[in-house]
Amino acid sequence: MVTQESPKEGFREQLGVLDKKGGRQWMYPKQVNGFFYKARTVFGIFLLVILFGMPLIKVNGHPFMLFNILERKFIVFGIPFFPQDFFILALSLISFIVFIALFTVVFGRLFCGWACPQTVFMEMVFRRIEYWIEGDANAQKKLNESPWTTEKVIKKTAKHTIFFSISFLIAHTFLSYLIGVDEVKKVITEGIVENWKTFLVLILFTGAFYAVFAFMREIVCIVACPYGRMQSVLLDSNSIVVAYDTVRGEPRGKIKKGDETPKGDCVDCKLCVQVCPTGIDIRNGTQLECINCTACIDVCDDVMVKIGKPKKLIRYDSVNGIKSGKKLKLSARIIGYSTVLVLLLVIIGIALFTRTDVQANVMRTPGMMYQQIDANTVANLYNISLVNKSFDSKEITLKLEDGQVGKIKLLGNQNSIKLKPQEITKATFFIEIPNKSISESHMKLKIKVFKNGEFFTDIKTTFLAPAE
Repeated sequence: MVTQESPKEGFREQLGVLDKKGGRQWMYPKQVNGFFYKARTVFGIFLLVILFGMPLIKVNGHPFMLFNILERKFIVFGIPFFPQDFFILALSLISFIVFIALFTVVFGRLFCGWACPQTVFMEMVFRRIEYWIEGDANAQKKLNESPWTTEKVIKKTAKHTIFFSISFLIAHTFLSYLIGVDEVKKVITEGIVENWKTFLVLILFTGAFYAVFAFMREIVCIVACPYGRMQSVLLDSNSIVVAYDTVRGEPRGKIKKGDETPKGDCVDCKLCVQVCPTGIDIRNGTQLECINCTACIDVCDDVMVKIGKPKKLIRYDSVNGIKSGKKLKLSARIIGYSTVLVLLLVIIGIALFTRTDVQANVMRTPGMMYQQIDANTVANLYNISLVNKSFDSKEITLKLEDGQVGKIKLLGNQNSIKLKPQEITKATFFIEIPNKSISESHMKLKIKVFKNGEFFTDIKTTFLAPAE
């Protein structure tokens, strides 16, 4: 008999999506309907609404989410981020990776089956359209193996036309996250000629999505996605995965009248294999190809009900949980990842709390010494760089700290620096100090920076003067 401890000999020698010669073996997963499939459908619709709806949301006329890599402009939850805030974005990315590691250690590849865009689109959109047009697994296989008839041409044309149209819509949405929905609208309203570069990118994205969902499919999860490879490093015997209960199911075998041979609950119907979108047999144990889609759970539960056996022969559980019946326990890895994640989140929280919407940096002009304005006054030349991280205009004024004698003069006879929204501005100014107030050749000064008349930061610098 085949058991999890002694799986079918040679099942690791080739992928389920490959035939014996190494060629692509097209997957025809049977349509499934059960508790988890319905729950995933509801959750998938929720995610799709968020995905397609978020680019349309604006805060004070600006995108709610924007990831413009080329122009290095990022807006997250309505808050703009500039390259100067890169460390916050980097920490956020690291935190996300640590969270994924922690989540995988505890719950296995649950993200892949429930929230991954590849799975959501493939199972909840494209696969359903395929079932609707071509029928269930057997009908699809029969259609693909049949000669080209009028019926086959109509069905294939309709399917791929819809597939390409949806891919085109996804490409528009994806591009909206990168350059903003207003820029995407320009391509639609102004025409291709005026926006041919954006249109070309749009077509490339469409082609990529169409290729993934119409042809590559599970190959993306098995070969291209690195997350599956992470499983082997992150999973252990305590991780919650979609697992087959070998204790209860073995020895497996079909139910026959008069057969008194002791058997487990598994009737070896192989329906769990037939519904699997990556072609694996979950009874052989946790495998790289498993995306935790729960299709095998639903179909097995249905069989158990029909034969009068308890459900959950295949279920969310850990290897240790199946063998010992014990629930998940905190391990050193879970505690370690959780500690690191909490620390990162605290650092990000502090960085966001102390982050200002205007950043100012002052430097003495390189290569310039002090200037003797007249017999009584010495001046130093400085450069200031200002970054307006907000969507509002700002007026910046500079003053020396109270108690320090001297004055600041902006070049161009300006009294203040005007900052446009999301603009990086540079300006030059003199600091003039009377000779009688100079106490040393390298004086330490503190410049107070005001935005719209309100103090928000001070900057330390030095002032060069003649040596006594």
